[in-house]
Amino acid sequence: MLPRSSPVASGVSSRAVAAVLDRLEAASVECHSIMVVRHGHVVAEGWWAPYSAVRPHLLYSLTKSFTSVAVGLAVGDGLLSPDDRVVDVLPDHVPAGLPEQGRDITVHHLLSMTAGHDTDSLAEAWQREPDDLVRGFLRVPFPYAVGTRHAYDNATTYVLARMVERVTGRGLPELLNERLFRPMGIDHAEWDRVASGAAFGFHGLHLTTEAVAAFGELLLREGRWGDRQLVAPEWVRLATRRHIGTGPAEVSGGDPEWLHGYGYQIWMSRHGYFGSGAFGQLCIVVPEHDLVTAFTCAATQEQPIFDALWECLLPSLDQPASARDDELLADRLRQLSLPPVPGTADRRAVEAELDAEATVLPGGTTVTVDPVDGGWTLRLGPSLTIEAGHGEWREGAPLGRPVVASGAWQGDTFVADICVITTPHRVRLTVGATTRTAVATWNIEPLTKPDLTLHLRAPLMTRPDVA
Repeated sequence: MLPRSSPVASGVSSRAVAAVLDRLEAASVECHSIMVVRHGHVVAEGWWAPYSAVRPHLLYSLTKSFTSVAVGLAVGDGLLSPDDRVVDVLPDHVPAGLPEQGRDITVHHLLSMTAGHDTDSLAEAWQREPDDLVRGFLRVPFPYAVGTRHAYDNATTYVLARMVERVTGRGLPELLNERLFRPMGIDHAEWDRVASGAAFGFHGLHLTTEAVAAFGELLLREGRWGDRQLVAPEWVRLATRRHIGTGPAEVSGGDPEWLHGYGYQIWMSRHGYFGSGAFGQLCIVVPEHDLVTAFTCAATQEQPIFDALWECLLPSLDQPASARDDELLADRLRQLSLPPVPGTADRRAVEAELDAEATVLPGGTTVTVDPVDGGWTLRLGPSLTIEAGHGEWREGAPLGRPVVASGAWQGDTFVADICVITTPHRVRLTVGATTRTAVATWNIEPLTKPDLTLHLRAPLMTRPDVA
């Protein structure tokens, strides 16, 4: 998909990339992948095993930037305009008695998240209209005039997705597959969906790291991919410029990188712009330096990623570097891993009952651990069986979506890590041989429902209750 080059040939210091890795490790940022692209060539790439290059990863709200491009495709085809109103494109979703302010909301206001809400309307919109999120969005009160204030609002992107589908007659995934992903050589886009079967739009796209980096390159080249203009350059320029200021604590705990303004479902930055998904799913574009970086993570803090790039990588660009440093970096990147659970390979079997307060699975679920060659078979209730390796990660797909697990005995306690490998999330399972009790906790609880079995089904189907 993207050509490769050595760091030194592209003016990138391998020592600086290594310094970025050091900074992230020191800040306890759990990364799953990193890719650095300079002058259109991948110059550094790595995955922390068991994550890998071929595996798609949940992007959370980075999905929004792809929905923005879908809007751009509809606009380029003359089917939609930034000035088109929701009430005109989706008249069958307009609630009775909608005040004039709600009638004034346009595609531009949705894209820039300036519809007039003072906070994310998603939960209230869903509560008001469980079967029609567009109608629910319009029923949530608008305390601000349209276009005057930014509020990070997931439901705006959901409405945009439905508008694109209405005017194009195509589902959002089908439109992007045909017009964007296939021409770019991306053949493994996966989408989580709401209960109706529609793509979230604001969340739920799974792509490989290289596909994310390629998307950044597409934006950097103003919609051009090779010899094809996939997205109108005017749209990319419009989407990637500042339309409104952003306030503190909207996302990412008010970290400063999110305070430089908002474009069309794309954040402005100290250097360029970026698409962002919860827990460190990032596509960062720095036009001034012809640079794109992509990350997938399970990070509780994301600002250290930007700080490492701005303070370690940018100052080193086009400075003297060496091929020997490139070799050392490549070797380090090949060895990246999340370590399997440490401990012994006891052949003991144990049965326990899950803690009553559990959210990963229902409290009282029976958990059994049975030894097999090189690991254990874990049975969590009647329908979920997972294979865990000892000293290695073992993969299965008990309910359709892949899961990777490792385990070990630590004294009288069996410990396993169960990675929902197409997402940032994993479960730590501990089973006491003496107490006959089990505890299961998420490393980071999913923003959709915490039930593990839900996240092991493909596609994930849930109501849009993202926090």
